[in-house]
Amino acid sequence: MRILVTGATGQVGRRFVPRLLERAGRGGDTVRVLVRDQARAEPFTKLGAQTVVGELRQGADLRRAVDGVDAVVNVAAAFRGVPDEEAWAVNRDAALDLGRAAVEAGARRFVQVSTNRVYGAGRGRPAVEDDGPLAGSHLAGSAYPDSKWAAETGLLALDGLDLRIGRLAFVYGEGDPHLVNAVPWAREWPGHRRLQMVHHADVGQALLRLLYAPGIGGRIYNIADDAPVSTVELLWLNGLSPAPEAAERVVEDPWDGIVSTARIRDELGFRPIYPSVWTARDAGAL
Repeated sequence: MRILVTGATGQVGRRFVPRLLERAGRGGDTVRVLVRDQARAEPFTKLGAQTVVGELRQGADLRRAVDGVDAVVNVAAAFRGVPDEEAWAVNRDAALDLGRAAVEAGARRFVQVSTNRVYGAGRGRPAVEDDGPLAGSHLAGSAYPDSKWAAETGLLALDGLDLRIGRLAFVYGEGDPHLVNAVPWAREWPGHRRLQMVHHADVGQALLRLLYAPGIGGRIYNIADDAPVSTVELLWLNGLSPAPEAAERVVEDPWDGIVSTARIRDELGFRPIYPSVWTARDAGAL
C-alpha cells in the first residue's frame, strides 16, 4: 500500500510518521509526506519516506501528493492561536479538497484525524461516536471543533471514499508541550474537573489500526486513555498547586469532555499502552 500523510511536521504528525514508517517497512508499504518545507521533512526521508513539497490549500499540490497513492492519513490541523478563517480553511476546506482529490486519484482509503471536542457539552455520560455536537460548553462553539465536525460531515458524504475517522482526546507525551500549555486553562477550572487524554504512542497505534483494518469504512472511533485526569492532578504534573477557590468552583456535568472507547476496544482491539498520564510519567514518557 502507498500511503500519503499530511500534517507530518505537526505535534501529532511528527510522532506518528516514524511509527507508520516502521509498520510500513515490515509490510513492504511506502509512505509519502506532504510538507511545505523540504528541510523539515529530512528526519522522515532518512527513515525512508518520500516527500512532496507543497501547500495543503493548493489544488495542484494536492493532486501531485495523491497521485499514485492508495491511502491518505490526514493529520493536518489548525487550532490553537490561529485566526478562525485559517482554522476553517485548513480543517474543513482543505480536508474536503483532499478527500475529493483522493477519490479522483483512486486513493479510496482515507483516515481523518478529528477531535473529541466535536461533542460539545456533556450528556451525563461518556460521549459515544454516534452522538452529534451539543452547544453550551467551553468545548464547543469555537472554530476548531466546529470546522472539524464540518470536515467529518463533508467527508462522510463523499461517494467512493473508504473513510475512517479518529477523534482524539487531549494529546500529550514524548516532549509535546501540551501539558504545559494546559496550565492557563487548568488554573481557571474547578479542581475536580476532568480532562481526558491520550499519549502519542496510543495515538500512533490507534491510527495504524484505523489505517490497516479492513471493512471499517464510514466508522468513527474515539481515541483516548482509560483514566481522565483531574485539574488538580494536571497542575501537580506541572509542579503547581490549585488555587484555594478551585474547590468551590462548580462542575455542571462531570462527564463533560469524557468519551467512551468501547467501540475501538471492541472492534479494533485497542488497548492503551499508557492507560493514564501517571503510567506515562512513571515510564519517563512525558
